Amino acid sequence: MSHRAFHPARTLPLSGLLVLCLLLLPLRAAASDCVLLIHGLGRSGASFTVMTQALQAHGYRVERVDYPSTRDEVARLAEGWLPQAFARCGGWADVVTHSMGGILLRAFVAADPDRAALIDRAVMLGPPNHGSEIVDTFGGLGLFAALNGPAGLELGTEGLPDSLPPVRFPLGVISGSQSLNPLFSALIKGEDDGKVSVASTQVAGQAGQITLPVTHTFMMNDPQVIAQTLAFLDSGAFREGLSWGAALRELLETP
Repeated sequence: MSHRAFHPARTLPLSGLLVLCLLLLPLRAAASDCVLLIHGLGRSGASFTVMTQALQAHGYRVERVDYPSTRDEVARLAEGWLPQAFARCGGWADVVTHSMGGILLRAFVAADPDRAALIDRAVMLGPPNHGSEIVDTFGGLGLFAALNGPAGLELGTEGLPDSLPPVRFPLGVISGSQSLNPLFSALIKGEDDGKVSVASTQVAGQAGQITLPVTHTFMMNDPQVIAQTLAFLDSGAFREGLSWGAALRELLETP
């Protein structure tokens, strides 16, 4: 498949006003590509609203996988929701995930390695590819289990993510280095985004990785994150030296 020419000059907000700007931008020539958006634990497809507008403004068709993340184990969620999602995209797709959504995608491929061919390119935002110390510390508490469900309990540093094989599809990883929760960060080894360490986001087989000054919870709304996501989906590589201001200007300008 031939990827579309990347026009960084388009899209993106951090607020309702910026979302409105996106809606007013003219679409570029339609592309045939479909992108699956897979949200994280305890979230919904609505967490990708800004990313959706950005992708659509660049000619992508977007399918958001709105799965019940706290109701079952990761493998069962993957089998229950991802086959239909890929089918809606015509059998193969680009994929953007946030947090546990990346583990869902890896578990889906691990169950049948041939499924790697369904993924053109993927970008994972803050994926706990080696788990999180937050789960190690609080996973034994009843309240944690009640809020995060079976899947959440699988995300410790010696849990499901570490048992999955290396990725076999073109993958770019975006890590965050800012935290909104000093308590959680005190439990995490090394640089972190408040939930996951930068080291934990990395995975064998990835094609590229970049660390940006963003937090785990809101990284999918950040101009740099979205511009870099678009860059990787287009070219298979991140853009070096792209600042927050430059990313925002490029995403909001029309050609």
